[in-house]
Amino acid sequence: MQVLPPSRSAGGRAPGRTVSRQVLADHVYEELLEALMDGRLEPGATVSIDGTARELDVSPTPVREALARLEHTGMVRRVALKGYRVAPVFTREDFAELMEARLAIEPVNARLACARLTPERLSELKEAVSDLRTAPRGPSFAEYRDYLEADERFHRLIAEQTGNQFMVAAYAALGGQVQRFRLFGGVGITDAENAIAEHQAVLDAFSTGEPEKAAAAMAEHVRKVRGRAIADAPEG
Repeated sequence: MQVLPPSRSAGGRAPGRTVSRQVLADHVYEELLEALMDGRLEPGATVSIDGTARELDVSPTPVREALARLEHTGMVRRVALKGYRVAPVFTREDFAELMEARLAIEPVNARLACARLTPERLSELKEAVSDLRTAPRGPSFAEYRDYLEADERFHRLIAEQTGNQFMVAAYAALGGQVQRFRLFGGVGITDAENAIAEHQAVLDAFSTGEPEKAAAAMAEHVRKVRGRAIADAPEG
């Protein structure tokens, strides 16, 4: 059984200072995500809720909430009567299925979002691509965390712009961004230039205000990500 390996602790808060439950859950999520992405929590290991709570100086509740969020990404799995275990790294077959789902959802998101695009949302998409260009891409999660955040933010903004709560939920359920980036632990972002160019192409299509162009650009991006992910992933 594993607890969270040594890292930063939530215990640095001043005595008597109240920290919101959501802030604590977010902190625990980030700590666990970093340990998972860097391989300090290895596939198959049991994650101890009580042990992780002690390591981070929090109650078990935010740890449970963080693990529930991670379960949606496929990074951990809940085992009946045994708690949570670290999930295996996605295989080529897993990525093929994931990208098939993304191809069914994200081009539709792009088409719907482009039809409802506001100047404010276009500006936010431009900022996400700009942040993607300038983010570090090193081998540790601490070094490429901002790159992952900008990438995920770009796709999430598009989903939210659809105005369709079910499309947003469908996108959120995929968890695909985190799984893809799990392959970069120890090596850094290996496809940054290609990915940035593809995001820029999607952004350019949005800038034209033509929904079908936006959908086509997104479909092309996901297809290319699929090819890279399958090539990088271990065989099943």
